[in-house]
Amino acid sequence: MMSDGGYKKTDDICEDVCGQEVMGGAPLNMSRLRCIMRGLDLKVYLLLFIIVPTVVLGIYVHGQKITYFLRPLWEKPPKPFHEIPHYYHENVSMENLCRLHGWAIRESPRRVFDAVLFNNEVDILTIRWKELEPYVTQFVLLEVNSTFTGIPKPLYFANHREHFKFVEQRLTYGTIGGRFKKGENPFVEEAYQRVVLDKLLGIAGIMDDDLLIMSDVDEIPSGHTINLLRWCADTPPVLHLRLKNYLYSFEFPVDNKSWRASVHQYKAGKTRYAHYRQTDDILSDAGWHCSFCFRHISEFIFKMKAYSHYDRVRFKYYLDPKRIQDVICKGANLFDMLPEEYTFKDIIGKLGPIPHSFSAVHLPAHLLNNAEKYKYLLPGNCNRESG
Repeated sequence: MMSDGGYKKTDDICEDVCGQEVMGGAPLNMSRLRCIMRGLDLKVYLLLFIIVPTVVLGIYVHGQKITYFLRPLWEKPPKPFHEIPHYYHENVSMENLCRLHGWAIRESPRRVFDAVLFNNEVDILTIRWKELEPYVTQFVLLEVNSTFTGIPKPLYFANHREHFKFVEQRLTYGTIGGRFKKGENPFVEEAYQRVVLDKLLGIAGIMDDDLLIMSDVDEIPSGHTINLLRWCADTPPVLHLRLKNYLYSFEFPVDNKSWRASVHQYKAGKTRYAHYRQTDDILSDAGWHCSFCFRHISEFIFKMKAYSHYDRVRFKYYLDPKRIQDVICKGANLFDMLPEEYTFKDIIGKLGPIPHSFSAVHLPAHLLNNAEKYKYLLPGNCNRESG
């Protein structure tokens, strides 16, 4: 707009943006806001109404994946274990096996106590106890009438006790009522149950220098590992067990990084039942950890809602039976999570489904001796019963 041979400044943005001039001081025929909006670039509209909401939705849906992938930026790997090589062959004498580990042999074996918290894993418990039965002095089992998250459940072991008659004479079984409180961290309830298990061990008659196996039901030490530790002298007083890690069945080997299982030379007043790192010493290739190895889809759903990490069920459709079956056969993740690793190399190396394995070598003997009954745990049998 020219005035006196030059350009006249104006504060009225709408004159330029909307191409409307103020004629004779008349008011604009459009509000200033509408005028400004008409002048916005198409890219701005895309940013405001498409890109930003899409990013927010993506963060909401995949935020957990983002944080797991970026974990190496703020969390360092734990201190490495002192790895003890594991020597074994059925044709090597116990004296030579102890010597190979740098240990002496005892005149008589230690007593062994196997203590577990039981939820509903009847098949896995059977395989575990059949594997350990020749070497365990006393089996100790605690069962609660609710889960770590306070969900009521039947006493599955009590209902199937006849199935475990082969250990009845060496069984110390206890039950308690759950004390979970709404809003409380489920790990508090889990810790409480482990304290009760300590008391049950006292009832079972454990004494100083006895061996105590501390592990979840699905963390199964091999029989020859326990036999080695009960016969050898000078072994570490606390020793973690490195287990082969499997998911859903022995068809999906994840890695060899399972370490929470441990064996303790019991000391009254000092030894406490726990499921965290308690020493730097770990014995290599000492058994199997088969996580979420259930026969029925209903058991997967129950476990997903009941265990301490129940917060991983972020969306209801995670519990859809058809989805769970598809996830199992693909070897994918039930919670749509990234690997829980500490380096980008390890995370990237484990992206995607777990490769199928067709090896059933060096698995628990009872599993192979009853392959038809437990075929869902063996390669090529990923389909589950609804149950």
